[in-house]
Amino acid sequence: MDAHPRPGTMRFVFGDHVLDSDRRELIRGSDAIAVGPQVFDLLMYLLRNRERVVTKDELIDVVWGGRIVSESTLTSHINAVRKAIGDTGDEQRLVRTIARKGYRFVGDVQEADVSGSPDPARTDDPVPLVLPDRPSIAVLPFLNLSGDPTQDYFVDGVVEDIISALSRISWLFVIARNSSFTYKGRAVDVKQVGRELGVRYVLEGSLRKAASRVRITGQLVDATTGGSLWSERFEGRMDDIFALQDQMTANVVGAIAPQLERIEIGRAKQKPTESLDAYDYYLRAMTNLHQGTREAIDEALVLFYKAIELDAEYAPAYAMAGWCHFWRKINGWMSDRVAEIAEGTGLTHRAMEFGMEDAVALTRAGHALAHLTGDLDTGLALLDRAKLLNSNLAAAWFLGGFVRVWRGDPDGAIEHFTQAMRLSPLDPEMYRMQAGMAVAHLFSGRFDEASSWAEKACRSLPSLLMAVAICAASHALAGRSDQAQRTMERLRQLDPALRISSLADWLPIRRPQDLSIFSDGLRRAGLPE
Repeated sequence: MDAHPRPGTMRFVFGDHVLDSDRRELIRGSDAIAVGPQVFDLLMYLLRNRERVVTKDELIDVVWGGRIVSESTLTSHINAVRKAIGDTGDEQRLVRTIARKGYRFVGDVQEADVSGSPDPARTDDPVPLVLPDRPSIAVLPFLNLSGDPTQDYFVDGVVEDIISALSRISWLFVIARNSSFTYKGRAVDVKQVGRELGVRYVLEGSLRKAASRVRITGQLVDATTGGSLWSERFEGRMDDIFALQDQMTANVVGAIAPQLERIEIGRAKQKPTESLDAYDYYLRAMTNLHQGTREAIDEALVLFYKAIELDAEYAPAYAMAGWCHFWRKINGWMSDRVAEIAEGTGLTHRAMEFGMEDAVALTRAGHALAHLTGDLDTGLALLDRAKLLNSNLAAAWFLGGFVRVWRGDPDGAIEHFTQAMRLSPLDPEMYRMQAGMAVAHLFSGRFDEASSWAEKACRSLPSLLMAVAICAASHALAGRSDQAQRTMERLRQLDPALRISSLADWLPIRRPQDLSIFSDGLRRAGLPE
Protein backbone atom coordinates (compact mmCIF):
# COMPACT_ATOMS: atom_id res chain seq x y z
CA MET A 1 0.00 0.00 0.00
CA ASP A 2 1.05 3.55 -0.64
CA ALA A 3 1.99 5.09 2.69
CA HIS A 4 0.83 8.51 1.49
CA PRO A 5 -2.00 7.99 -0.99
CA ARG A 6 -3.15 10.90 -3.09
CA PRO A 7 -6.55 10.52 -4.74
CA GLY A 8 -7.20 11.39 -8.35
CA THR A 9 -4.92 11.85 -11.31
CA MET A 10 -1.54 13.17 -10.25
CA ARG A 11 0.93 14.90 -12.51
CA PHE A 12 4.52 15.15 -11.28
CA VAL A 13 6.84 17.63 -12.98
CA PHE A 14 10.60 17.42 -12.38
CA GLY A 15 13.20 19.01 -14.64
CA ASP A 16 11.98 18.51 -18.21
CA HIS A 17 10.05 15.36 -17.27
CA VAL A 18 6.33 14.90 -16.60
CA LEU A 19 4.79 11.76 -15.10
CA ASP A 20 1.00 11.37 -15.44
CA SER A 21 -0.33 8.73 -13.05
CA ASP A 22 -3.69 8.23 -14.76
CA ARG A 23 -2.43 7.90 -18.32
CA ARG A 24 0.67 6.08 -17.06
CA GLU A 25 2.85 8.28 -19.24
CA LEU A 26 6.39 9.53 -18.72
CA ILE A 27 7.23 12.43 -21.01
CA ARG A 28 10.46 14.34 -21.56
CA GLY A 29 9.83 17.58 -23.40
CA SER A 30 7.40 16.52 -26.12
CA ASP A 31 8.64 12.92 -26.38
CA ALA A 32 7.16 9.90 -24.66
CA ILE A 33 9.65 7.67 -22.86
CA ALA A 34 8.99 3.95 -23.15
CA VAL A 35 9.23 2.24 -19.75
CA GLY A 36 7.97 -1.10 -18.51
CA PRO A 37 5.04 -1.24 -16.06
CA GLN A 38 7.17 -2.13 -13.05
CA VAL A 39 9.69 0.61 -13.81
CA PHE A 40 6.81 3.10 -14.06
CA ASP A 41 5.33 1.88 -10.76
CA LEU A 42 8.71 2.20 -9.03
CA LEU A 43 9.17 5.76 -10.22
CA MET A 44 5.63 6.79 -9.29
CA TYR A 45 5.97 5.30 -5.82
CA LEU A 46 9.29 7.06 -5.23
CA LEU A 47 7.76 10.36 -6.38
CA ARG A 48 4.70 10.00 -4.16
CA ASN A 49 6.87 9.20 -1.14
CA ARG A 50 9.79 11.51 -1.88
CA GLU A 51 9.74 13.06 1.59
CA ARG A 52 11.18 9.86 3.09
CA VAL A 53 13.43 6.87 2.42
CA VAL A 54 11.52 3.97 0.88
CA THR A 55 12.80 0.55 1.93
CA LYS A 56 13.59 -2.24 -0.50
CA ASP A 57 11.03 -4.52 1.14
CA GLU A 58 8.39 -1.84 0.74
CA LEU A 59 9.12 -1.45 -2.97
CA ILE A 60 8.98 -5.19 -3.52
CA ASP A 61 5.68 -5.38 -1.62
CA VAL A 62 4.09 -2.56 -3.64
CA VAL A 63 5.47 -3.21 -7.12
CA TRP A 64 5.76 -7.01 -7.10
CA GLY A 65 2.90 -7.77 -4.73
CA GLY A 66 5.17 -9.35 -2.16
CA ARG A 67 6.53 -11.98 -4.54
CA ILE A 68 10.03 -13.29 -3.95
CA VAL A 69 12.27 -10.97 -5.96
CA SER A 70 16.05 -10.97 -5.90
CA GLU A 71 17.96 -7.85 -4.94
CA SER A 72 19.58 -7.84 -8.38
CA THR A 73 16.12 -7.64 -9.97
CA LEU A 74 15.21 -4.63 -7.83
CA THR A 75 18.57 -3.00 -8.58
CA SER A 76 18.17 -3.50 -12.32
CA HIS A 77 14.72 -1.87 -12.20
CA ILE A 78 16.05 1.07 -10.16
CA ASN A 79 18.78 1.47 -12.80
CA ALA A 80 16.06 1.46 -15.48
CA VAL A 81 14.24 4.21 -13.56
CA ARG A 82 17.41 6.29 -13.47
CA LYS A 83 18.04 5.74 -17.18
CA ALA A 84 14.49 6.81 -18.05
CA ILE A 85 14.82 10.11 -16.20
CA GLY A 86 18.39 10.93 -17.21
CA ASP A 87 20.04 9.90 -13.95
CA THR A 88 22.83 7.40 -13.25
CA GLY A 89 23.96 5.27 -10.35
CA ASP A 90 27.14 7.36 -10.11
CA GLU A 91 25.45 10.78 -10.13
CA GLN A 92 22.23 9.96 -8.22
CA ARG A 93 20.90 13.47 -8.89
CA LEU A 94 17.28 12.32 -8.68
CA VAL A 95 17.14 8.82 -7.20
CA ARG A 96 19.54 8.33 -4.34
CA THR A 97 20.56 5.02 -2.80
CA ILE A 98 20.59 5.17 1.00
CA ALA A 99 23.01 2.49 2.20
CA ARG A 100 21.37 -0.41 4.05
CA LYS A 101 18.03 1.45 4.07
CA GLY A 102 16.56 1.91 0.60
CA TYR A 103 15.97 4.66 -1.94
CA ARG A 104 14.68 8.22 -2.05
CA PHE A 105 13.69 10.61 -4.83
CA VAL A 106 15.65 13.80 -4.08
CA GLY A 107 14.91 15.99 -7.13
CA ASP A 108 12.69 19.08 -7.09
CA VAL A 109 9.11 18.12 -7.94
CA GLN A 110 5.97 20.12 -8.71
CA GLU A 111 2.75 18.22 -8.21
CA ALA A 112 -0.86 18.83 -9.24
CA ASP A 113 -4.12 16.91 -8.87
CA VAL A 114 -5.68 17.30 -12.32
CA SER A 115 -8.49 14.75 -12.02
CA GLY A 116 -11.24 17.17 -11.20
CA SER A 117 -10.26 20.41 -12.89
CA PRO A 118 -9.46 21.38 -16.45
CA ASP A 119 -5.88 21.84 -17.47
CA PRO A 120 -5.43 25.47 -18.55
CA ALA A 121 -2.69 24.39 -20.95
CA ARG A 122 -5.17 22.32 -22.92
CA THR A 123 -7.21 23.49 -25.89
CA ASP A 124 -10.64 22.29 -26.92
CA ASP A 125 -8.99 19.69 -29.14
CA PRO A 126 -8.17 16.41 -27.40
CA VAL A 127 -4.49 15.89 -26.70
CA PRO A 128 -3.16 12.89 -28.67
CA LEU A 129 -2.47 9.94 -26.39
CA VAL A 130 1.14 8.90 -26.03
CA LEU A 131 1.80 5.59 -27.76
CA PRO A 132 2.37 2.61 -25.42
CA ASP A 133 5.84 1.12 -25.08
CA ARG A 134 4.85 -1.86 -27.22
CA PRO A 135 3.04 -2.28 -30.56
CA SER A 136 -0.53 -1.00 -30.30
CA ILE A 137 -3.54 -1.67 -32.51
CA ALA A 138 -7.23 -0.90 -32.80
CA VAL A 139 -9.54 -3.12 -34.85
CA LEU A 140 -12.34 -1.05 -36.34
CA PRO A 141 -15.78 -2.49 -37.13
CA PHE A 142 -15.71 -4.01 -40.60
CA LEU A 143 -18.04 -2.68 -43.29
CA ASN A 144 -20.92 -4.94 -44.31
CA LEU A 145 -20.94 -4.76 -48.12
CA SER A 146 -23.30 -7.69 -48.60
CA GLY A 147 -26.41 -5.53 -48.90
CA ASP A 148 -27.98 -7.67 -46.16
CA PRO A 149 -28.26 -5.91 -42.76
CA THR A 150 -28.94 -9.26 -41.11
CA GLN A 151 -25.29 -10.14 -41.73
CA ASP A 152 -24.15 -7.41 -39.34
CA TYR A 153 -24.03 -9.91 -36.50
CA PHE A 154 -21.59 -12.09 -38.45
CA VAL A 155 -19.37 -9.15 -39.40
CA ASP A 156 -19.31 -7.88 -35.81
CA GLY A 157 -18.67 -11.39 -34.51
CA VAL A 158 -15.60 -11.78 -36.71
CA VAL A 159 -14.21 -8.43 -35.53
CA GLU A 160 -14.87 -9.25 -31.86
CA ASP A 161 -13.10 -12.59 -32.27
CA ILE A 162 -10.14 -10.86 -33.95
CA ILE A 163 -9.89 -8.39 -31.04
CA SER A 164 -10.09 -11.24 -28.53
CA ALA A 165 -7.43 -13.27 -30.37
CA LEU A 166 -5.07 -10.30 -30.71
CA SER A 167 -5.52 -9.56 -27.01
CA ARG A 168 -3.93 -12.94 -26.21
CA ILE A 169 -0.67 -11.82 -27.82
CA SER A 170 1.35 -10.65 -24.81
CA TRP A 171 3.57 -8.18 -26.70
CA LEU A 172 0.63 -6.39 -28.33
CA PHE A 173 -1.45 -3.54 -26.83
CA VAL A 174 -5.03 -3.96 -28.13
CA ILE A 175 -7.84 -1.44 -27.74
CA ALA A 176 -10.94 -2.99 -26.18
CA ARG A 177 -14.01 -3.78 -28.26
CA ASN A 178 -16.20 -1.13 -26.62
CA SER A 179 -13.81 1.65 -27.64
CA SER A 180 -13.27 0.33 -31.16
CA PHE A 181 -16.99 -0.05 -31.82
CA THR A 182 -17.70 3.63 -31.09
CA TYR A 183 -16.59 4.12 -34.71
CA LYS A 184 -19.25 1.76 -36.11
CA GLY A 185 -21.22 3.35 -38.93
CA ARG A 186 -18.91 6.36 -39.13
CA ALA A 187 -16.58 7.47 -41.88
CA VAL A 188 -13.24 7.72 -40.12
CA ASP A 189 -9.74 9.02 -40.71
CA VAL A 190 -7.29 6.40 -39.44
CA LYS A 191 -4.86 9.12 -38.37
CA GLN A 192 -7.58 10.61 -36.17
CA VAL A 193 -8.43 7.17 -34.80
CA GLY A 194 -4.77 6.67 -33.93
CA ARG A 195 -4.64 9.98 -32.09
CA GLU A 196 -7.91 9.42 -30.23
CA LEU A 197 -7.18 5.84 -29.19
CA GLY A 198 -3.41 6.18 -28.77
CA VAL A 199 -2.40 3.40 -31.19
CA ARG A 200 0.17 3.07 -33.93
CA TYR A 201 -1.74 0.55 -36.06
CA VAL A 202 -5.35 0.28 -37.20
CA LEU A 203 -6.93 -2.80 -38.79
CA GLU A 204 -9.94 -2.06 -40.97
CA GLY A 205 -11.86 -4.25 -43.35
CA SER A 206 -15.06 -5.22 -45.10
CA LEU A 207 -17.25 -8.25 -45.69
CA ARG A 208 -19.11 -9.13 -48.86
CA LYS A 209 -21.50 -12.09 -49.12
CA ALA A 210 -22.51 -13.63 -52.41
CA ALA A 211 -24.67 -16.75 -52.56
CA SER A 212 -23.09 -19.33 -50.23
CA ARG A 213 -19.68 -17.70 -50.09
CA VAL A 214 -18.31 -14.82 -48.05
CA ARG A 215 -15.24 -12.70 -48.63
CA ILE A 216 -13.44 -10.66 -45.97
CA THR A 217 -10.87 -8.04 -46.89
CA GLY A 218 -8.52 -6.71 -44.22
CA GLN A 219 -6.03 -3.84 -44.31
CA LEU A 220 -3.40 -2.93 -41.73
CA VAL A 221 -2.65 0.79 -41.64
CA ASP A 222 0.06 2.81 -39.91
CA ALA A 223 -2.06 5.37 -38.07
CA THR A 224 0.86 7.77 -37.70
CA THR A 225 1.24 8.14 -41.47
CA GLY A 226 -1.97 6.75 -42.94
CA GLY A 227 0.05 4.37 -45.11
CA SER A 228 -1.11 0.83 -45.84
CA LEU A 229 1.26 -1.84 -44.49
CA TRP A 230 -0.58 -4.99 -45.49
CA SER A 231 -3.82 -6.10 -47.11
CA GLU A 232 -5.27 -9.50 -47.79
CA ARG A 233 -8.48 -11.19 -48.87
CA PHE A 234 -9.96 -14.31 -47.26
CA GLU A 235 -12.85 -16.41 -48.57
CA GLY A 236 -14.99 -19.23 -47.22
CA ARG A 237 -18.33 -20.99 -47.45
CA MET A 238 -21.33 -20.13 -45.29
CA ASP A 239 -22.20 -23.81 -44.65
CA ASP A 240 -21.15 -23.52 -40.99
CA ILE A 241 -21.28 -19.90 -39.95
CA PHE A 242 -19.42 -20.44 -36.67
CA ALA A 243 -16.66 -22.52 -38.22
CA LEU A 244 -16.27 -19.85 -40.89
CA GLN A 245 -16.04 -17.16 -38.22
CA ASP A 246 -13.27 -19.09 -36.48
CA GLN A 247 -11.48 -19.63 -39.79
CA MET A 248 -11.64 -15.95 -40.70
CA THR A 249 -10.29 -14.97 -37.29
CA ALA A 250 -7.40 -17.43 -37.50
CA ASN A 251 -6.53 -16.28 -41.02
CA VAL A 252 -6.52 -12.57 -40.18
CA VAL A 253 -4.65 -12.88 -36.87
CA GLY A 254 -2.21 -15.44 -38.26
CA ALA A 255 -1.39 -13.06 -41.09
CA ILE A 256 -1.04 -9.75 -39.27
CA ALA A 257 0.80 -10.90 -36.11
CA PRO A 258 4.02 -11.86 -37.99
CA GLN A 259 3.60 -8.75 -40.15
CA LEU A 260 3.46 -6.53 -37.08
CA GLU A 261 6.53 -8.23 -35.63
CA ARG A 262 8.46 -7.65 -38.87
CA ILE A 263 7.44 -3.98 -38.91
CA GLU A 264 8.46 -3.51 -35.28
CA ILE A 265 11.79 -5.23 -35.93
CA GLY A 266 12.40 -2.77 -38.75
CA ARG A 267 11.61 0.14 -36.43
CA ALA A 268 13.98 -1.17 -33.76
CA LYS A 269 16.82 -1.61 -36.29
CA GLN A 270 16.52 2.05 -37.28
CA LYS A 271 16.86 3.36 -33.71
CA PRO A 272 20.28 4.57 -32.51
CA THR A 273 21.98 2.12 -30.18
CA GLU A 274 22.11 4.55 -27.26
CA SER A 275 18.29 4.81 -27.15
CA LEU A 276 17.48 1.09 -27.25
CA ASP A 277 15.39 -0.45 -24.47
CA ALA A 278 14.84 -4.11 -23.56
CA TYR A 279 12.10 -4.59 -26.16
CA ASP A 280 14.27 -3.07 -28.91
CA TYR A 281 17.12 -5.45 -28.10
CA TYR A 282 14.63 -8.33 -28.10
CA LEU A 283 13.34 -7.38 -31.55
CA ARG A 284 16.85 -7.03 -32.97
CA ALA A 285 17.69 -10.45 -31.57
CA MET A 286 14.62 -11.95 -33.24
CA THR A 287 15.94 -10.84 -36.63
CA ASN A 288 19.06 -12.93 -36.03
CA LEU A 289 17.13 -15.85 -34.61
CA HIS A 290 14.99 -16.09 -37.75
CA GLN A 291 18.13 -16.22 -39.93
CA GLY A 292 19.22 -19.40 -38.17
CA THR A 293 22.93 -19.27 -39.07
CA ARG A 294 25.68 -19.83 -36.52
CA GLU A 295 26.84 -16.20 -36.62
CA ALA A 296 23.28 -14.89 -36.40
CA ILE A 297 22.44 -17.09 -33.39
CA ASP A 298 25.61 -15.99 -31.59
CA GLU A 299 24.59 -12.35 -32.10
CA ALA A 300 21.01 -13.11 -31.06
CA LEU A 301 22.23 -14.52 -27.75
CA VAL A 302 24.19 -11.35 -27.02
CA LEU A 303 21.13 -9.20 -27.74
CA PHE A 304 18.74 -11.35 -25.69
CA TYR A 305 21.14 -11.08 -22.74
CA LYS A 306 21.18 -7.28 -23.14
CA ALA A 307 17.38 -7.29 -23.02
CA ILE A 308 17.53 -9.31 -19.79
CA GLU A 309 20.05 -6.86 -18.29
CA LEU A 310 17.57 -4.03 -18.87
CA ASP A 311 14.54 -6.01 -17.68
CA ALA A 312 15.38 -8.81 -15.29
CA GLU A 313 11.86 -10.31 -15.56
CA TYR A 314 11.56 -10.29 -19.36
CA ALA A 315 10.24 -13.85 -19.76
CA PRO A 316 10.32 -14.05 -23.60
CA ALA A 317 13.96 -12.89 -23.65
CA TYR A 318 14.94 -15.65 -21.20
CA ALA A 319 13.01 -18.20 -23.28
CA MET A 320 14.51 -17.09 -26.58
CA ALA A 321 18.02 -17.11 -25.12
CA GLY A 322 17.44 -20.66 -23.89
CA TRP A 323 16.09 -21.57 -27.31
CA CYS A 324 19.29 -20.25 -28.93
CA HIS A 325 21.22 -22.81 -26.87
CA PHE A 326 18.89 -25.52 -28.21
CA TRP A 327 19.58 -24.33 -31.76
CA ARG A 328 23.32 -24.47 -31.13
CA LYS A 329 22.92 -28.03 -29.82
CA ILE A 330 20.88 -29.34 -32.75
CA ASN A 331 23.33 -27.89 -35.28
CA GLY A 332 26.44 -29.21 -33.54
CA TRP A 333 27.74 -25.74 -32.65
CA MET A 334 28.28 -26.19 -28.90
CA SER A 335 31.85 -25.76 -27.72
CA ASP A 336 31.14 -26.83 -24.12
CA ARG A 337 28.10 -29.07 -24.35
CA VAL A 338 27.57 -29.68 -20.62
CA ALA A 339 27.91 -26.03 -19.64
CA GLU A 340 25.76 -24.73 -22.48
CA ILE A 341 22.98 -27.24 -21.86
CA ALA A 342 23.00 -26.21 -18.19
CA GLU A 343 22.91 -22.54 -19.17
CA GLY A 344 20.08 -23.06 -21.62
CA THR A 345 18.09 -25.10 -19.11
CA GLY A 346 18.51 -22.41 -16.46
CA LEU A 347 17.23 -19.78 -18.89
CA THR A 348 14.12 -21.84 -19.64
CA HIS A 349 13.40 -22.14 -15.91
CA ARG A 350 13.66 -18.36 -15.53
CA ALA A 351 11.29 -17.97 -18.48
CA MET A 352 8.78 -20.23 -16.74
CA GLU A 353 9.23 -18.37 -13.46
CA PHE A 354 8.24 -15.05 -15.00
CA GLY A 355 6.14 -16.16 -17.97
CA MET A 356 3.52 -18.77 -17.10
CA GLU A 357 0.90 -16.46 -18.65
CA ASP A 358 3.03 -15.59 -21.67
CA ALA A 359 2.44 -17.81 -24.71
CA VAL A 360 5.67 -16.79 -26.46
CA ALA A 361 7.79 -17.53 -23.40
CA LEU A 362 6.14 -20.90 -22.77
CA THR A 363 6.46 -21.90 -26.44
CA ARG A 364 10.21 -21.41 -26.69
CA ALA A 365 10.95 -22.50 -23.11
CA GLY A 366 8.89 -25.68 -23.44
CA HIS A 367 10.52 -26.70 -26.71
CA ALA A 368 14.05 -25.85 -25.53
CA LEU A 369 13.50 -27.74 -22.27
CA ALA A 370 12.32 -30.84 -24.14
CA HIS A 371 15.42 -30.82 -26.33
CA LEU A 372 18.04 -29.82 -23.79
CA THR A 373 16.89 -32.16 -21.01
CA GLY A 374 14.90 -34.82 -22.87
CA ASP A 375 11.83 -34.06 -20.72
CA LEU A 376 9.35 -34.29 -23.59
CA ASP A 377 6.28 -34.54 -21.38
CA THR A 378 6.93 -31.30 -19.49
CA GLY A 379 7.90 -29.57 -22.70
CA LEU A 380 4.67 -30.65 -24.39
CA ALA A 381 2.59 -29.53 -21.40
CA LEU A 382 4.13 -26.05 -21.63
CA LEU A 383 3.53 -25.90 -25.38
CA ASP A 384 -0.09 -26.98 -25.00
CA ARG A 385 -0.58 -24.31 -22.35
CA ALA A 386 0.87 -21.77 -24.78
CA LYS A 387 -1.75 -22.81 -27.35
CA LEU A 388 -4.49 -22.31 -24.77
CA LEU A 389 -3.19 -18.82 -24.08
CA ASN A 390 -2.88 -17.96 -27.78
CA SER A 391 -4.38 -20.45 -30.23
CA ASN A 392 -3.14 -18.38 -33.19
CA LEU A 393 0.55 -18.51 -32.32
CA ALA A 394 2.16 -20.40 -35.20
CA ALA A 395 5.34 -21.16 -33.23
CA ALA A 396 3.33 -22.94 -30.53
CA TRP A 397 1.89 -25.21 -33.22
CA PHE A 398 5.07 -26.07 -35.11
CA LEU A 399 7.28 -26.46 -32.06
CA GLY A 400 4.52 -28.53 -30.48
CA GLY A 401 4.68 -30.60 -33.65
CA PHE A 402 8.36 -31.28 -33.10
CA VAL A 403 7.84 -32.49 -29.53
CA ARG A 404 5.00 -34.72 -30.72
CA VAL A 405 7.13 -36.32 -33.41
CA TRP A 406 9.94 -37.00 -30.93
CA ARG A 407 7.37 -38.60 -28.56
CA GLY A 408 6.21 -40.95 -31.33
CA ASP A 409 3.13 -39.23 -32.76
CA PRO A 410 4.08 -38.29 -36.33
CA ASP A 411 0.46 -37.96 -37.52
CA GLY A 412 -0.38 -35.54 -34.72
CA ALA A 413 2.83 -33.68 -35.52
CA ILE A 414 1.86 -33.31 -39.19
CA GLU A 415 -1.47 -31.81 -38.12
CA HIS A 416 0.40 -29.28 -36.01
CA PHE A 417 2.86 -28.36 -38.76
CA THR A 418 -0.01 -27.98 -41.23
CA GLN A 419 -1.90 -25.67 -38.89
CA ALA A 420 1.23 -23.57 -38.31
CA MET A 421 1.72 -23.16 -42.06
CA ARG A 422 -1.93 -22.18 -42.44
CA LEU A 423 -1.67 -19.60 -39.66
CA SER A 424 1.56 -18.07 -40.95
CA PRO A 425 2.14 -18.91 -44.62
CA LEU A 426 4.94 -16.32 -44.99
CA ASP A 427 6.61 -17.09 -41.68
CA PRO A 428 10.38 -16.40 -41.47
CA GLU A 429 10.70 -19.75 -39.68
CA MET A 430 9.02 -21.73 -42.47
CA TYR A 431 12.19 -23.80 -42.96
CA ARG A 432 11.73 -25.14 -39.43
CA MET A 433 8.17 -26.22 -40.23
CA GLN A 434 9.42 -27.90 -43.42
CA ALA A 435 12.08 -29.78 -41.46
CA GLY A 436 9.42 -30.91 -38.99
CA MET A 437 7.22 -32.23 -41.78
CA ALA A 438 10.25 -34.10 -43.15
CA VAL A 439 11.02 -35.96 -39.93
CA ALA A 440 7.33 -36.77 -39.34
CA HIS A 441 7.06 -38.36 -42.79
CA LEU A 442 10.38 -40.17 -42.29
CA PHE A 443 9.12 -41.84 -39.10
CA SER A 444 5.87 -42.74 -40.89
CA GLY A 445 7.79 -44.54 -43.63
CA ARG A 446 6.91 -42.03 -46.35
CA PHE A 447 10.44 -41.50 -47.62
CA ASP A 448 9.61 -39.59 -50.81
CA GLU A 449 7.57 -37.03 -48.88
CA ALA A 450 10.30 -36.85 -46.25
CA SER A 451 13.05 -36.08 -48.78
CA SER A 452 10.85 -33.52 -50.55
CA TRP A 453 10.15 -31.56 -47.36
CA ALA A 454 13.79 -31.86 -46.23
CA GLU A 455 15.07 -30.48 -49.52
CA LYS A 456 12.74 -27.48 -49.17
CA ALA A 457 14.16 -26.79 -45.72
CA CYS A 458 17.73 -27.17 -46.97
CA ARG A 459 17.13 -24.73 -49.80
CA SER A 460 15.87 -22.17 -47.28
CA LEU A 461 18.71 -22.80 -44.80
CA PRO A 462 21.59 -24.96 -46.12
CA SER A 463 23.23 -25.09 -42.67
CA LEU A 464 20.23 -26.82 -41.03
CA LEU A 465 21.93 -30.04 -39.93
CA MET A 466 18.77 -31.95 -39.05
CA ALA A 467 17.19 -31.30 -42.46
CA VAL A 468 20.34 -32.43 -44.25
CA ALA A 469 20.44 -35.63 -42.17
CA ILE A 470 16.77 -36.40 -42.87
CA CYS A 471 17.33 -35.76 -46.56
CA ALA A 472 20.26 -38.19 -46.65
CA ALA A 473 18.39 -40.87 -44.69
CA SER A 474 15.18 -40.63 -46.71
CA HIS A 475 17.01 -40.75 -50.05
CA ALA A 476 18.89 -43.83 -48.90
CA LEU A 477 15.75 -45.58 -47.63
CA ALA A 478 13.97 -44.77 -50.91
CA GLY A 479 16.82 -46.43 -52.84
CA ARG A 480 18.33 -43.22 -54.23
CA SER A 481 21.90 -44.06 -53.23
CA ASP A 482 23.64 -41.45 -55.38
CA GLN A 483 21.56 -38.60 -53.95
CA ALA A 484 21.99 -40.01 -50.47
CA GLN A 485 25.78 -40.07 -50.79
CA ARG A 486 25.92 -36.54 -52.17
CA THR A 487 23.80 -35.33 -49.27
CA MET A 488 25.99 -37.25 -46.83
CA GLU A 489 29.03 -35.32 -48.06
CA ARG A 490 27.24 -32.12 -47.13
CA LEU A 491 26.32 -33.57 -43.73
CA ARG A 492 29.95 -34.46 -42.98
CA GLN A 493 31.02 -30.93 -43.87
CA LEU A 494 28.48 -29.46 -41.45
CA ASP A 495 29.32 -31.82 -38.57
CA PRO A 496 32.32 -34.14 -39.03
CA ALA A 497 31.80 -35.57 -35.52
CA LEU A 498 28.26 -36.88 -36.08
CA ARG A 499 27.97 -40.67 -35.77
CA ILE A 500 25.23 -43.29 -35.68
CA SER A 501 26.07 -43.89 -32.02
CA SER A 502 25.48 -40.20 -31.17
CA LEU A 503 21.98 -39.88 -32.69
CA ALA A 504 20.21 -40.63 -29.42
CA ASP A 505 22.13 -37.83 -27.68
CA TRP A 506 21.55 -35.46 -30.59
CA LEU A 507 17.76 -35.76 -30.92
CA PRO A 508 15.30 -36.77 -28.15
CA ILE A 509 13.70 -39.62 -30.13
CA ARG A 510 11.62 -41.70 -27.71
CA ARG A 511 10.39 -44.66 -29.80
CA PRO A 512 13.07 -47.26 -30.61
CA GLN A 513 11.51 -47.92 -34.03
CA ASP A 514 11.83 -44.24 -34.99
CA LEU A 515 15.48 -44.16 -33.97
CA SER A 516 16.00 -47.41 -35.89
CA ILE A 517 14.53 -45.92 -39.11
CA PHE A 518 16.74 -42.84 -38.82
CA SER A 519 19.86 -44.86 -37.99
CA ASP A 520 19.26 -47.33 -40.80
CA GLY A 521 18.81 -44.55 -43.36
CA LEU A 522 21.94 -42.68 -42.31
CA ARG A 523 23.92 -45.91 -42.14
CA ARG A 524 22.93 -46.73 -45.73
CA ALA A 525 23.85 -43.19 -46.74
CA GLY A 526 27.35 -43.70 -45.32
CA LEU A 527 27.38 -42.19 -41.83
CA PRO A 528 30.03 -43.94 -39.67
CA GLU A 529 29.02 -45.93 -36.60
